[in-house]
Amino acid sequence: MATVTRENIGTLHDKLTIKLEKGDYMKPFEDALKKYAKTANVPGFRKGMVPAGMIRRMYGHSIFNEEVTRTAGREMDNYLRTERIAIFAQPMFVPNPDQAPLDMNNPADVNISFEIGVKPDFNIPAIDNKAKLPRYKVTVTDEMVDHELELIKRKFGTIDEQVEVSDKENVIFSTFEACNADGNVHAGATKLEDTRALMNLPAKLGDMLMGKVPGDSLVITPVDVCSEEELGGFMKNPLKAGSEAVGQHYKMTITKVGRVIPADMGMELYAKVLPNVEVKDEVDFGERIRTELEREYNRIAGERLQNEIFELLVHSTEITLPVPFLKRWLREGGEKPKSAQEVENEFGSFEHQLRWQLISDKVMIENNINVTREEIEKDVKGRVLNYFGLGPDDEDEAPWMDSYMSKLAKDEKMMEETYRRILFAKLFVFLETQFTVEEVAIDEKDFFKLGSPHEAHHHHH
Repeated sequence: MATVTRENIGTLHDKLTIKLEKGDYMKPFEDALKKYAKTANVPGFRKGMVPAGMIRRMYGHSIFNEEVTRTAGREMDNYLRTERIAIFAQPMFVPNPDQAPLDMNNPADVNISFEIGVKPDFNIPAIDNKAKLPRYKVTVTDEMVDHELELIKRKFGTIDEQVEVSDKENVIFSTFEACNADGNVHAGATKLEDTRALMNLPAKLGDMLMGKVPGDSLVITPVDVCSEEELGGFMKNPLKAGSEAVGQHYKMTITKVGRVIPADMGMELYAKVLPNVEVKDEVDFGERIRTELEREYNRIAGERLQNEIFELLVHSTEITLPVPFLKRWLREGGEKPKSAQEVENEFGSFEHQLRWQLISDKVMIENNINVTREEIEKDVKGRVLNYFGLGPDDEDEAPWMDSYMSKLAKDEKMMEETYRRILFAKLFVFLETQFTVEEVAIDEKDFFKLGSPHEAHHHHH
């Protein structure tokens, strides 16, 4: 009869030892041998006709080891279920040098040990105390609307070709290639194409381009032409490179210089910007653009509030974790082992995410927040209809929908992503009701100057 003993070896860190008598694993081993004999392919024998003794000699040892380990795992799972122990990740095997090697010809009692990390109990004071959080409301001014209208006119305008770069409003068509200091392009370097207004390029580079004509090239180094604020954006786009390439030489070649002639206000422009919407006149168009801007700022402010909630909960909820166990699991539990240094480097962000997972799981379980199959299908269907320009009531116009949906239902990755997206949307809708949320009016400049919620809450930790 198998027995399980539990020993505490650290904070929320236990060792389970499963003691098996030979009666616990010999029958499963004999059954597994018989099953294997029916399917084994051994040269010189018909399938299923290999003598049992031969199967035992050839494969017995590995089947025996497997069955002993499997029996121990089964006993441990039963124990965890019966005792209702919630654990992190999976149990980690503990080698035992004193244990005699397993031998199918001399079956004996076996002790197999595993380490487990136990999930903690905790409270969430930020929710219990209905902590205060700001929901920012960006004031959309007439200037912002006018600026947006100018951008729209430029976006839908036409490009008039120019002979040289003469002012910051010029549109520069260019290519970038990695090269050496003399401008000789590296073999196999990708030619990256870019189009943008001169004023959207790093300021120093913009000055260097003045007076240049199509066909001209210059050799630049990102770190020399960008300010600290400009560098990250310029590396990402147009250079599509990481911070390791800031000192790399690039050959920039101007292929064309243009000047935007803004589109005229009028029905033609309104129809391009707001298809399927009847716009009466310029005033009406301006009001619709104001509404769009307000909607967009509400979305951004809503995302910020969610970030505030996330950071506040992660940093103000005291949760004890079995750190040595989790580090061992990070080191050995993946597809390939990690070095101790890699584990140290990754542990901070891993722990941050783990705390969020524990908090969000607790809130969802205690408040019965879940997602049904119907909700997932409805969401997917809505997105498919939307893609084809149809609304939720236009399903009759999509007779192919049912067969398309049954094909999509087999795409596990997409269904899982949809499930998680709806689940977390529901979670945040619920969480917003658990805090004292105060609306704070703010202008656009001040809104974008706000520090990140992560920095604001990080010092609690």
